[in-house]
Amino acid sequence: MRHLKKGRKLNRTASHRKALMSNMACSLIKHKHITTTLPKAKEVQKYVERLVTYAKKNNVHGRRLILKKVKGSYKKEIANTLIHEIAPNYDNRSGGYTRIIKLGNRKNDDAKVSILEFVDFKSNDQADSSDDISKDAEIIEDKK
Repeated sequence: MRHLKKGRKLNRTASHRKALMSNMACSLIKHKHITTTLPKAKEVQKYVERLVTYAKKNNVHGRRLILKKVKGSYKKEIANTLIHEIAPNYDNRSGGYTRIIKLGNRKNDDAKVSILEFVDFKSNDQADSSDDISKDAEIIEDKK
């Protein structure tokens, strides 16, 4: 029985899961939306929501917590993006910074595919990202 066991294993080792979460979170923060399978999206959503909450504190401790969670050579850039671009948009929101949009099933392995994106994110690339998301949705629909 899996009583009091949180999170999905995603058929990976612990170190691979940590790397996967960190890499997908970095991609989401950099591109503002990502397309992935539904179980991964649900796990990354928890991970990123925690990072945004740390970034909203806007202090050294929050920055260090972000740098601890995010791995890789771009972690300082990711922390800066979170603190200076993303977190100010959610000052008066307590949680629910991301949304999952279900697209359907992938053609080759029938896995459930979804888009993970930030809610109400305003930037210069907003029009471009909405076009990309609609193109992703059209491609998935055409493959059915």
